[in-house]
Amino acid sequence: MGATDTPTSGSRTPYHHEDDPTGCKLNYHEAEALVESDDPEHPANLICELCREFYKLGWVTGTGGGISIKQGNLVFLAPSGVQKERIKPEHIFVLPYPQSAVPRPGSKRDMIRVPKKTGLKESACTPLFWNAFTMRNAGACIHTHSQHAVLLTLLLGKKADAFRISHQEMIKGVRIGGSGKTLRFFDTLTVPIIENTADEEDLTDGMAEAMAKYPDAAAILVRRHGVYVWGNTWEQAKTQAECLDYLFEIGCKMLQAGLPLVGDD
Repeated sequence: MGATDTPTSGSRTPYHHEDDPTGCKLNYHEAEALVESDDPEHPANLICELCREFYKLGWVTGTGGGISIKQGNLVFLAPSGVQKERIKPEHIFVLPYPQSAVPRPGSKRDMIRVPKKTGLKESACTPLFWNAFTMRNAGACIHTHSQHAVLLTLLLGKKADAFRISHQEMIKGVRIGGSGKTLRFFDTLTVPIIENTADEEDLTDGMAEAMAKYPDAAAILVRRHGVYVWGNTWEQAKTQAECLDYLFEIGCKMLQAGLPLVGDD
C-alpha cells in the first residue's frame, strides 16, 4: 500500500494508491469528500439516519448491530462499538469493492477512507456483510440484535436449522434470495439458523455455508444473537428487515400459543 502524508487511524494507512483494486488514487481531501454530501440519499447520510431509526426499534442498542451500503465500487460501513444513534457521516469507513482479498476473520482490510476520530474501527461484521455482497450481489446488508429474532431461535429449539412460516401477508415483502422476486402468500418462507460464536467475525463461514445451502433465503438468523438481512438496495434490505422482524414476532407468538407455523389451520 502506498504511503501518504495524511492522518491515519490506528495502524492502517487509510488511502490506497498503486495497489488499490478500485483504481482510486485519492488524496486526503478527496477521501474526506466521499462522506461529505447534502444529499440525504448519500450512503454516509443514510447509514446515520437508518441507525437512528433502528435504535428506536431496539435493533442496534448497546452499540450492537450495523449496516453497510455498497455503491458502485465503494462500500460505506458503519463503525464498530459506537453508539449507533449518534453516528455521523465523518465516522463512516469507506472500503473498495472488490477487495484485494476476500475479508476473512482477523484479516486486514483495504481502506479508502478511515475516520480521523481516534479509536474507531470498521465493523466486526465486515466479512459477513461481504458474504451478502459476493454471494448475493447485494447492495446493502443490515445486522440487528432484534429480540424477536433471538427469542424465535430459542423457541424453535436447538435442533432447528431454520425458521419456516407460511400463509402470512408479510411474507410478500420478502424476496427470493433477498434480491429476486417477492414471495407469495402461499409460499413457505425459510430463514436458516446458524450457531453463535464468541467473536462476530467467526460467524463468517457458518453464514456462507447456510447461504449456499439455502440459496432462496433472504436472511440468516444467528441463535441467541440476531439476524443478517440483505437486498439489492438499502430500501429493499430495510423493507425485508421490517417484514422479517414482523414475521419473527408473530412466529414467537404462534409458537407460544401452540399454533402451527406452516399451513393455513
